[in-house]
Amino acid sequence: MRSKLFVPGVRPELFAKALAGDADALSFDLEDSVPVEAKDMARGAVVQCLRSEAARVSGKILIVRSNALDSAHGEADLLSLAGTGVDMVNLPKVERVDEVLAAVALLERAESMQGVGQPIRLLLTIETPCGLRRAAQLASAHPRVAGLQLGLADLFEPLGIDRRDPANLHAALFELRVAAGMAGVFACDGAFADLRDDAAFRVEALMARRLGYIGKSCIHPRQVPLANDVFRASADEIARARRIVEAADRAAAEGRAAFVVDGQMIDPPFVKRAQAMLASVRETDGGSNKPLS
Repeated sequence: MRSKLFVPGVRPELFAKALAGDADALSFDLEDSVPVEAKDMARGAVVQCLRSEAARVSGKILIVRSNALDSAHGEADLLSLAGTGVDMVNLPKVERVDEVLAAVALLERAESMQGVGQPIRLLLTIETPCGLRRAAQLASAHPRVAGLQLGLADLFEPLGIDRRDPANLHAALFELRVAAGMAGVFACDGAFADLRDDAAFRVEALMARRLGYIGKSCIHPRQVPLANDVFRASADEIARARRIVEAADRAAAEGRAAFVVDGQMIDPPFVKRAQAMLASVRETDGGSNKPLS
């Protein structure tokens, strides 16, 4: 999931173009981009799109960013999604384990009523100081949690933290990535609002990739190729990963757990990373990122 494009639920005229575009994942938004008076309309439009043949054959990871559960619309959002083919629900501003469990209970209820066997997973957006401090606990709250997403605007702006300072950016990205690692889930970078500054978007994306994030959120289609490029494994990286995996197979046959590749001592953590990279490349080349869901 190198790129995750937000698609406003209130703009159904954009759905077909997004489904045919280059983003690995689409996040249909029912929250911030939808005015209160249009919430019901947007929900209906998104559900109709998710049930369409175009969505089914798109090969994309399909996500819906719901309204918060303590809002007037969060419960209706979750109850509407069972049986639509959606892969994940993106819960905004999560701070407490009971919020995660309440979302799980709603999804279980809806899936039971619809007779759905494939459970909808959860992507938790961490965008408050409290949420960041509890991120590992939140990510471990239930097996349905697939990943954590960082919301830097909501996290930094109220606190007066300068997002353009690399030290500040690194601190937040690192903390969330470690929390995701503790829970065994993926970490996805958040959106970057300045559509004119491709260089700054790339700086954030590169830092996230070096910290082990799987991709970056995009708020406009023009950002999608930037994210895809940054999070695409290079030919040299793929070749090295193959050398490591092949050497690991030979070493295992000889009863060795450690060996040398390109002058570097390699043991199981390096092998696991190489295997994960090759698996990700196969998924992208095959046109489907569905294993994340």
